[in-house]
Amino acid sequence: MTDERPIRVLVVEDDPVAADAHVMYVGRVPGFVAVGTAHTGAEARRVLERTPVDLLLLDLHLPDVHGLQLARSLRAAGHHADVIAVTSARDLAVVREGVSLGVVQYVLKPFTFATLRDRLVRYAEFRGAVGEASGQAEVDRALARLRAPGPAALPKGLSAPTLERVSVALRDAGEGLTATGVAEAVGISRITARRYLEHLVDAGRAARRPQYGTVGRPELRYRWVPGH
Repeated sequence: MTDERPIRVLVVEDDPVAADAHVMYVGRVPGFVAVGTAHTGAEARRVLERTPVDLLLLDLHLPDVHGLQLARSLRAAGHHADVIAVTSARDLAVVREGVSLGVVQYVLKPFTFATLRDRLVRYAEFRGAVGEASGQAEVDRALARLRAPGPAALPKGLSAPTLERVSVALRDAGEGLTATGVAEAVGISRITARRYLEHLVDAGRAARRPQYGTVGRPELRYRWVPGH
């Protein structure tokens, strides 16, 4: 990044817990600073009227307006901040619409800090490209900076479909689950469930604590980390 000034990010997210997590994530990436949070589209507009912003980390499902409608109205009002959309929506028509509104990246919920960090770093590299391109190849390289790499390989013996089922079971259990509980919910062995749960802990997507009150060695209880 050639610009010494940090990239100023406005986090627009209706869930206060998730918003706080996103602000924390942004603050952990060198070259970025979170300059505020907004929980509605109206609040985002008010912040933008008084605060310079380079990038919106924008939840598409806000209580008062769809995120793409907000992006469209901001463009019409002369705001030129880029947008990284944060959403659980997987509709590719929405993705195509967002391209014309300054959406440079999509981050699907749930996501880890590493995923958001990768998107922010790639955005910074794209934003930092200056000067005149010498030809098509250089233009292609500049645009390629925004493209995310393929998904990271899971540890040997783990599969993406089962990981998703374990993640859903854990997210849906407000008080958390033990490995035994996950095994019963997903239909896998307790040992296998424990491997997936420990992988989620290592990725920062789950936390664990001992469950006391049982005879013998306490069993670990796992809970989903909000914001993922």
